[in-house]
Amino acid sequence: MVSDRIFPTSLREEMERSYLEYAMSVIVGRALPDVRDGLKPVQRRILYAMHELGLTPERPFRKCARVVGDVLGKYHPHGETAVYDALVRQVQTFTSRHPLLQGHGNFGSVDDDPAAAMRYTETRLAPLSHGALLGELAEATVDFTPNFDGSQQEPAVLPAQLPILLLNGCTGIAVGMATNIPPHNLGEVVDGLVALLRNPQLSDEALLQLIPGPDFPTGGEIPVGTGLREVYMQGRGSIPLRGVAHLEAVQPGKGRHRRHAVVVTELPYQLSKANWIEKLAEQVNDGRVSGIADIRDESDREGMRVVIELRRDGEPDVVLQELFRRTALQSNFGAILLALVDGKPTQLSLRRALEIFLEFREQTTLRRYRFALGKIGQRLEVVKGLLEALAQLQHVILLISQASEAARAAAVLQVQLGLSPIQAEAVLAMPLRRLTGLERQSLDTERQQLEAEQARLQVLLDDRNSRVKALIRQLQHLRKCYATPRRTRLLGQVVPGAPSRSTEPARSGQQPSARVTIPEDGQLLVQADGQLRLASPLAVSRLNLEQPAPLASQPQPPRCLVPVQPEPRLVVFSAMGRIANLRWERVAPQPQALARFLPEKLGGQVDRPVQLALLGGSSTAAGVALLSCDGRCRWLKAAVVTELAARAQNSGRTVVLFKLRPGRTLCRAAPCPESAVALVVATSCGRLLRLDVTPDLLQELDSPAGASLLRLLPRETIVGAACCGDTSQLLLATRHGRLKRLPVEQLAPNSRGDLG
Repeated sequence: MVSDRIFPTSLREEMERSYLEYAMSVIVGRALPDVRDGLKPVQRRILYAMHELGLTPERPFRKCARVVGDVLGKYHPHGETAVYDALVRQVQTFTSRHPLLQGHGNFGSVDDDPAAAMRYTETRLAPLSHGALLGELAEATVDFTPNFDGSQQEPAVLPAQLPILLLNGCTGIAVGMATNIPPHNLGEVVDGLVALLRNPQLSDEALLQLIPGPDFPTGGEIPVGTGLREVYMQGRGSIPLRGVAHLEAVQPGKGRHRRHAVVVTELPYQLSKANWIEKLAEQVNDGRVSGIADIRDESDREGMRVVIELRRDGEPDVVLQELFRRTALQSNFGAILLALVDGKPTQLSLRRALEIFLEFREQTTLRRYRFALGKIGQRLEVVKGLLEALAQLQHVILLISQASEAARAAAVLQVQLGLSPIQAEAVLAMPLRRLTGLERQSLDTERQQLEAEQARLQVLLDDRNSRVKALIRQLQHLRKCYATPRRTRLLGQVVPGAPSRSTEPARSGQQPSARVTIPEDGQLLVQADGQLRLASPLAVSRLNLEQPAPLASQPQPPRCLVPVQPEPRLVVFSAMGRIANLRWERVAPQPQALARFLPEKLGGQVDRPVQLALLGGSSTAAGVALLSCDGRCRWLKAAVVTELAARAQNSGRTVVLFKLRPGRTLCRAAPCPESAVALVVATSCGRLLRLDVTPDLLQELDSPAGASLLRLLPRETIVGAACCGDTSQLLLATRHGRLKRLPVEQLAPNSRGDLG
């Protein structure tokens, strides 16, 4: 009867029990990520479903509706909107620092525009997720569990080779708790993992030097202070984050005077550009923000650019500070490092998150080695059985021919030759072509290779030091494949224990918007991509400058290092023959474009920087040879160059050093030390011209328009120049990576105007 199935209970007890079950379901099954692979269940199921569909990076895109349907029907019986939203977030480059999926179609924008419907968009796995998350899934590295109806198997966790929890961060609201983990730079996180593997007792200060702060996909700037340390030590805190803005002089329209403008190129993480512009316009109309005449969104596919044109009476610095103070251009990121550890919500420090991941990574590596060892053992058993049968071939043929059936033949082979059941079945299945002598030799070679691989894997299983070295090699390989330059700049980063000094505001046309503290023992690092950053002694020690590196082995290989003490005088020569001081005093530990430290006329496409030179201070340069692309050269003494650069700095303008012909540009500026005896010029056709540095030559070249140095062939240009001593050696490099060493003394002196 129905009454027999009705049990009286307290409403309070039932509500407590039901709400607790609901809360745990949301916490464990929906809102919080697992610390091991850094994914929520819906994200993990999306990736696994796409892996099962074969949507690898080299395969064509597939409709998102198909992916969402598979996830709903097999693994995640919830609303399709929730699954599609999770998929979209894994595609968006402005939401995920290292996107796990690639998208084709409209997946939204930083203006908070929604993604197109799932029937219109397409997706597939990104190389990072395919290689570093799902690459070891078929090697028994993780456990599988039944899905919601028991018809399918799904992984309990993905065998992540990188800590995705820190790389992409995570945001989730559960019942009574929430998580908000900022993203980080892959290269820095790998450096921290490698340091912990080499030294588990690594100090917190050293770890924070390797992982100094978050790296948001939308860039921005973070003033370094106690907030970051609190977040990384305790797992909770507030991180100040501000957008990036600089001052420019813009032309409002034809016939109108130039005006100052604040140009915003980066916004804080998860801030909608359209909403920010709309609220800023409301504040301007209400009079809460003054000095602004117009707001224009000039963003395009090249990047973000919001131009805030100022009124004639508007003070640029005052308006910029008002934007930081009264708008969301400067905000705080409330970090909560909360994740599931053994199924329980746990607040983690940075060190603890890395240690748990390394423990998980070591477990998956052990399981992978055991799986590979088992496969090798099975194959080795079969190969040995085949070799044993080939060694007694005639006897085996006789035994098989006398047997009445296959099962009888297998039993006879096991008894007569001592073969295992697997070996006996392999012998019976062996085709006749395997009876040749060449096949015997091939099987013997395979046996030797299998035994060598078996011994290697056994060493890795028995010796933890060997496993740690293998893990370090794997991490460094992943860093080489997937690391990208840092996007978020850290302002005011100080090397612990190093004396420091503050800098004065820069006077360039594009001013950085914060004060920076520079350590006395720091060095200026100029990268091959033309960006400038401040390198601490620890960062310099990790550059491996003494070791040769293959082409394209690093995202930003170093070009040169300049110590900040004594203070260097760095000058920049432009394509139009101008000179300006490089205001490096406000450089940050993160790479920044040279244009941020130059007057507004320099740094664009028309008048781009051509050469960076060190003059004065520790430099021994006696002068500079300026060479144009049409083979003309002008010589200037170093004292004259520094004087003109100082004049340009005081006036806030650039100074023209070389009067170039129409359509011609400056291609090289070669500093010449006092010991230089020869000027060597290289052309695009592979020709070299050597000129002896004599007073007569320098006098001929000392004119505003310079003098012709050599005759060039049609479409030939100058590609390099150097002032060197008589015993110096030249290292010539081609665009294809070929090198040649050539002593200068082997070059015969030429006269001005020769072909070389």
